This record gives sequence, C-alpha cells and structure tokens, in this order.
Amino acid sequence: MQSALFAPVIGLVLWSFVMWAWLYATRIPAIRKYKVVLDPNQPPGEFHAQLPPEVRWKADNYNHLMEQPTLFYAVAITLAVLGEGNALNVSLAWLYVGLRVVHSLVQATTNTIIVRFAVFMIASVVLLALTVRAALVVF
Repeated sequence: MQSALFAPVIGLVLWSFVMWAWLYATRIPAIRKYKVVLDPNQPPGEFHAQLPPEVRWKADNYNHLMEQPTLFYAVAITLAVLGEGNALNVSLAWLYVGLRVVHSLVQATTNTIIVRFAVFMIASVVLLALTVRAALVVF
C-alpha cells in the first residue's frame, strides 16, 4: 500500500529524532558542567532543577512530541489505510508537521510561551480538521 500520507508521518518521526539528538547534545554536557547528581531515587523535578532552562526546554519539547502527535499518527495512518491520501489531507498533514517543527524550534530556543501556545493551538486546529475529515470517512 502506497499513500502520500506516510511521508508526513515519517517526517514527524524523523523530526522527533532530531529533537532527541538535540536533547542529549545539550543535556550531557550540562550534566558534566554543573556536576548534576544522577540519583535514581531523586524525584525528576530535582534532577531538572539542576539544569539550566535552555537545556530543559529541549527535553520538554521531546516529551511534547510524544504526546499530541500520537493522535496525528493514528489519524494520518487511518486516512492512508482507507485510501484517503488526497491532496487536502496530505496538505493538512504536512501543515501539522511543519507547525510542530516550528513549535519545537520556538520551545527549544527562546521558549516564548505566547508564541509557542499560538503555534500549538493552530497545529491543534489543523489536527482537528484532519480528524474530522477521517471521521467523515469512518462514520
């Protein structure tokens, strides 16, 4: 089965690995620089408090990429399996991916919350539109 909807799905997975790499490229040097204690009994909040915000932002974003995008994967793959990889659905899927990349870049660099929130909300509306389109086919 071939569908153009698989490309944005794989694109977002690849972007998640970019954020994963960026997370560790900043976290490991910070752990060394700030002599962060790696205690498995320590609450996660205490671990994060030892790291500068700019380092935590990448980890926070990586975690965010494991949350709402799971809905995107389910909807996009459902549309692909149902043969609904038409131009509008593919465009919406790529738009969602692009907005998630922008969200990542904002959060990982400046973390301007109002901008990040606006991008997240627009991406959520795009995902909702894609979901409604899938629901119209399924139901």
